[in-house]
Amino acid sequence: MGHRAVAGTRWIFFLAGFAISAWAPLVPIVKSRLNLSESLLGLLLLCVGLGSVVTMPIAGGLAARFGCRNVTRIAASILLVGLLVVVAAPNAVVLGLALFLMGAGMGTVDVVMNIQAVMVERDSERPMMSGFHALFSIGGIAGAGLMSGLLGFRLTPMVAMAVVVALGAVVLLTADGGLLRTGLKSEGPPVALPRGPVLTLGLICMVLFLAEGSVLDWSGVHLRETLSAPESQAGWGYIAFSAMMSLGRLTGDRLVAKLGRRWTLVGGLVLADVGYMMVAAASAAWHVWLGYAIVGAGAANIVPILFTMAGNQKSMPAHLAVSAVTTLGYAGFLLGPPIIGFVAGGSSLQVAFLLIAIGIAACCLPAEKLILQTESDHI
Repeated sequence: MGHRAVAGTRWIFFLAGFAISAWAPLVPIVKSRLNLSESLLGLLLLCVGLGSVVTMPIAGGLAARFGCRNVTRIAASILLVGLLVVVAAPNAVVLGLALFLMGAGMGTVDVVMNIQAVMVERDSERPMMSGFHALFSIGGIAGAGLMSGLLGFRLTPMVAMAVVVALGAVVLLTADGGLLRTGLKSEGPPVALPRGPVLTLGLICMVLFLAEGSVLDWSGVHLRETLSAPESQAGWGYIAFSAMMSLGRLTGDRLVAKLGRRWTLVGGLVLADVGYMMVAAASAAWHVWLGYAIVGAGAANIVPILFTMAGNQKSMPAHLAVSAVTTLGYAGFLLGPPIIGFVAGGSSLQVAFLLIAIGIAACCLPAEKLILQTESDHI
C-alpha cells in the first residue's frame, strides 16, 4: 500500500477529530441564538449519537462493497455540510436534523477510517494504530483551538465555520489519494450482531469510551462542586487527560513494538484503573489533575489495540467486527455521562467514579484472555 496509504490514513484521522471538535465551542452560541433550554439542548445533542448509531453498523459493509475511498468521500462531505447547516439552523427542528446528519457522517467516517487503518497496519506488518489515533486527538485540539481563535477575532459563527469547513475540505482532498479503493473483503451479511470475542472486545471498548466521556462531561463539575476549585481551573482535569492521551498515542506504536500488545493493553487498563481510583479518593484539585493524567496515559493505547484485534480476529468478518466494536464503544460514550449523573444524583460523584474504576478493573482478565487467544492464532 505504501506511503500514500499511510499518509491518507493519518489525514483522515486528523480530519475526523478536527471537524467534530470545531462544533464544541459553538454549542453555547447556538443554544443562546435559538433560545434553547438545557433539557431541549440535551435532547437535540442526542441526535448526533443517534445519527452515528444508525450508520455505524452498516458502514463496514458499505466499505467492503464500495471501498474505503468512496464511502469516506461521501461521509466526510456529509459531516462537513452538516456542520454548516448546524450553525445556520433557524429553529430546533432543523438543528436536530442537521445534528443527525453530522452524526451520520461522523459515525461512518469513524468506522471506515479504522477499517482502513487495520488494512494499512496489516500490510505494513508493524504497529501503527496508536499513531493514527493520535492524529484524531491532535485534530481535536486543532479544530477546537481554531474555532475558538476565529470567534475570538470577532468572526461570526457562520464565517468561522465556513473557514473550518473549507480547511476540512482541503484536508479531505489531501487524504483522498491515499484512501483505499477496497475495504475489508469477506463473505457474510452486511450487518451482524457481535458474538464471541467481538462482543467481548466491544464491551471492553464500551467501558473505555464511557470512562473517556465521563472525563469530558464530569471532570469540571467534580472539580468545581466537590472540591471547590476556582472556575478558571475547572477544565484542568480534562486538559491533563487530553495531554497525556495525545502523548501516549504518539509514542504508543513504539511502546507496542517494545512491550507487545498484551502488556501494553493490560498495563494500560491497570494505569487507567489506578487513575480513576485516585480521582474518586481525591481530597485536593491537584490529586484530580494527576489522576486524570494517569487515566489518559493508561487509556491512550487501549482502544487502538482493540480495533487492531477486531480487524484481525477470526470469529466474524473483519468489516462487521470493526463496525460492531465502534458502535458499542460509541454507545458507551453516549450513555456514560447520563449514567454517571444518575449515580451521582443517588449518591455522589466519588461513588460514580469508583464504579468506573471497578468496571475498568473487570476488563483486565477478559482482555488478557482475548489477547493471548489472538496471539495464539498468529494475529
